[in-house]
Amino acid sequence: MALATRPRTGLWDSTVGKKAVMAGTGVVMLLFLVVHMLGNLKIFFGPENFNAYAAWLRTIGEPVLHESWYLWIQRTGLLACVVLHGVAAYQLSRRDLAARPAKYVHKQSRASYATRTMRWGGVIVGLFIVWHILDLTTLTVNPRGQAGHPYENVVADFRVWWVDVVYIVAILALGLHIRHGFWSAAQTLGAVNKRRDRALKTTATVLAAVLTAGFLVVPVAVMSGLVD
Repeated sequence: MALATRPRTGLWDSTVGKKAVMAGTGVVMLLFLVVHMLGNLKIFFGPENFNAYAAWLRTIGEPVLHESWYLWIQRTGLLACVVLHGVAAYQLSRRDLAARPAKYVHKQSRASYATRTMRWGGVIVGLFIVWHILDLTTLTVNPRGQAGHPYENVVADFRVWWVDVVYIVAILALGLHIRHGFWSAAQTLGAVNKRRDRALKTTATVLAAVLTAGFLVVPVAVMSGLVD
């Protein structure tokens, strides 16, 4: 008579594992956002400097890597992070809903606010990523859309009022997502305790504010004529 064996639960199958995946991928994407924001700010040094920076990105890793290989490796890695982050978030959300009692009425307002912000913020950011790629990577929807002229493409973008609205809404959603996500990641990775609580919350707020301001200053500068 064969003995019954208990099914093995892998890292991905557990709630802790999914949270760890979300935290890890979130950290990777956060680091990318910091570097991406700093690169965007080079637009204030003029078209020659900004276009040269964009061209340099295509040569990273040469001669070991061919032209643009680094960018495609980076894009593939980031896409994997976005997919894993989104799938883990969706599955955790479904698991959380399934675990609630059928007649669950009372909600903790603070927790539900943070949860709604993370969920809808994630959806908005996800849709924005798709649009952003079509806009400034493939140039499919860019008003100018000329390869090799990133400065001119960005300026043409932010001269269109509805593009500014889309960008601003997405960046504000991203800022809120970072603020709550940083705190959640810190909890998952075991960095939170009573002594560090206030410092981590302040760090999350400051980081979100700096990234939000850093990304929004570019469309504002174009709209105001500071960048032309």
